[in-house]
Amino acid sequence: MTLNELRYVVAVAHERSFGRAAAKCFVSQPALSVAVQKLEDELGAPLFERGKSEVGITPVGERVVEQAQRVLEEVARLRDIAKAAQDPLAGVLKLGVIYTVAPYLLPDLVPALRKRAPAMPLEIEENMTENLETALKAGRIDVAIIALPFRSAGIVTEFCYEEPFEVVVPQDHPWAARKSVGADELAAEHTILMNVGHCFRDQVLGSCPELNQASAQVARTNSLETVRNMVASGLGISVLPRDALVPKYRNKLVVAVPFTRPVPTRRIALAYRKSYPRPAAIDALRAAIAACRAPAPAAG
Repeated sequence: MTLNELRYVVAVAHERSFGRAAAKCFVSQPALSVAVQKLEDELGAPLFERGKSEVGITPVGERVVEQAQRVLEEVARLRDIAKAAQDPLAGVLKLGVIYTVAPYLLPDLVPALRKRAPAMPLEIEENMTENLETALKAGRIDVAIIALPFRSAGIVTEFCYEEPFEVVVPQDHPWAARKSVGADELAAEHTILMNVGHCFRDQVLGSCPELNQASAQVARTNSLETVRNMVASGLGISVLPRDALVPKYRNKLVVAVPFTRPVPTRRIALAYRKSYPRPAAIDALRAAIAACRAPAPAAG
């Protein structure tokens, strides 16, 4: 029994697919399948039910995967303890960030953190929330920047900042001249949203529930910048977080219009394992994020 075999079974359990699990573990599918079969043979029990379209988990498999997850977390903790004993602000900090935050926060966060902890470079993974949760628990990342609500056993969350949403429309759209737009008005328009799996999509739908109606015209994409460009092209309207609308990201073909109150927002937080042994590294990251959110000093 090896740590890689444990990683593979956890990945298969999460992905419900040997192919996707292999891609996530950066190994070939045959190699992963052989390793999983080897572990099943060693344990004397099947862990998975191989179906044509999806992989299921046997009752024994569920218990083995749960224990394997614990083992991987403890191994990650051993490595962290050894590093922390030397200098908590020295060595790589493995940071996960959700897709809809990374492009807008990281350009300011990286220099801010480098100023506070120059010997602590960032190894960054952009991903969706559920994948970052898996990476946190497996010890592949140390801390994640996610949107609340987020609840997971063994994981601590710390609120960092709140970010309001705004409606974005083509520059020739009738709403472009308005002072505000109600969330209940969006369902009457052709609306562009993120694909299923992105938490920002869920947040927008939660704020604008009428978009869940079968009659609502909705297009989907995987990137907020693609959303912006689709709006610029005249395909429809959308919703973007405030950080994606600061001057350096603006497009002259797109107009941002505030929501009427109550304004939809999202709450951004840090998430890390309770057992993570480098609290000083978390403190430095939190301080760097706060510095990015601080208003610029007045000129003069």
